[in-house]
Amino acid sequence: MLKRLLPIVVLAIGVGGFWLLKVTRPAPPPVTVEEREWPVAAMTLSLGRHAPTLALYGEVLAPDRLRLVASLDGHVGQRPVRDGDRVEEGDLLVALAEEDVVPVVTRAEAEVARLEAEIEAEKIRFESDRQALAREQSLLDNARSQLERMRSLVRRNLASRAELDADENEIARAQVTLVSRQGELDGHPARLTSLEAQRRQAEASLAEARRDARRARAEAPFAGIVTAVEVAPGDRVREGDALLDLIPLDGLEVRARVPRGVQSELVSSLADGARPEAVDDEGGRYRLRALSGQGDPAGTEAILEVVSSPARLRPGSLVSLSLARPEVADSAAIPFSALYGADRIYVIEQGRLRPIEVRRHGETSGPDGGSWVIVSGEGLADGQRLATTHLPNAIEGLRVVDLSRGSGPADISATQVPAGQRSGESVNSPSAGDDVRAEAGP
Repeated sequence: MLKRLLPIVVLAIGVGGFWLLKVTRPAPPPVTVEEREWPVAAMTLSLGRHAPTLALYGEVLAPDRLRLVASLDGHVGQRPVRDGDRVEEGDLLVALAEEDVVPVVTRAEAEVARLEAEIEAEKIRFESDRQALAREQSLLDNARSQLERMRSLVRRNLASRAELDADENEIARAQVTLVSRQGELDGHPARLTSLEAQRRQAEASLAEARRDARRARAEAPFAGIVTAVEVAPGDRVREGDALLDLIPLDGLEVRARVPRGVQSELVSSLADGARPEAVDDEGGRYRLRALSGQGDPAGTEAILEVVSSPARLRPGSLVSLSLARPEVADSAAIPFSALYGADRIYVIEQGRLRPIEVRRHGETSGPDGGSWVIVSGEGLADGQRLATTHLPNAIEGLRVVDLSRGSGPADISATQVPAGQRSGESVNSPSAGDDVRAEAGP
């Protein structure tokens, strides 16, 4: 009987001990739920007028570049300059040999002199024909009187018929001579007009020859730099062959393509009389003069004149410019790290993030020397705290702690980051796999 009750007693003792331990155990500490905070850097927004800049990459051109060509066939007599030489106005650049230039002018002068002599001879001939015509008319009149007397004699049988025929033939010959002389006189105006036309043509050829002779000795019309030298002294050249180029020291311009989105803005500025300026990496200044009359789907070219440049520009070289665009009112300049996508930022209100839709207007130079973006939007206001640390999974209502105010009331610049962190990196920001919901504490 005892053996049968022993297991029951042991079981009862175990149950009783478990109950006693359960009753006498200490009470567990209460569980508290604590929401996680993400540390971020922030800056205070200050709205105002900001001028965005437009990055341009342009080519330097010389619209007044001068190309010298040979005005005559001949040999190069002088070429005292070389490629890269700097010349002043009036300096000799190249000259053709005199023995090739002088004969051209001499032939043209001789042709003019010959035609002037022909015109003078034609005038003398006209005067001679006019006087001869008067004499021949008088002879014809005398011959006609003689014929009448001869006819009277023949009717009275005082002269032979042969003598009458001879007088009639003499009158016929006089009439032919008179008609020929009259024709010469009538043709005088046409011959004189033709000779004068030939003389004018010869004078034009002489003017061209003298012009080409002057151009055969080319001097610099302005201060510039010699380039693209194609000939050497003694070379044989033909009319129209390239000799050399001269690039002016002043008057260079830069042509850079601007996107279609800002064309209307620049056109409006030019129409209002504004001349936006641009600067290069070395401090050179450029002024927008006009937009090209032609474009393509990618945009059109802006034409900027060089105002000043510390480095000597050369046509064909490329320059990087920053063009100042018109100011935008009620805008703010923020770092790119504060921008989410193309049109969203987050401000900190009561320790939580709130998104605001913004519009981008371009870039500008930030206080750290880097590139910042200019934005505007209806939800922006002075004094708002903008989160500048980029959180990959930022959402509305996410709890954050403002590191810029963590050590006191002083506002720390948004560009200041903890030691060991590079500018633009997030500070303890949640990764793509982090859960940004509230977490329970231990």
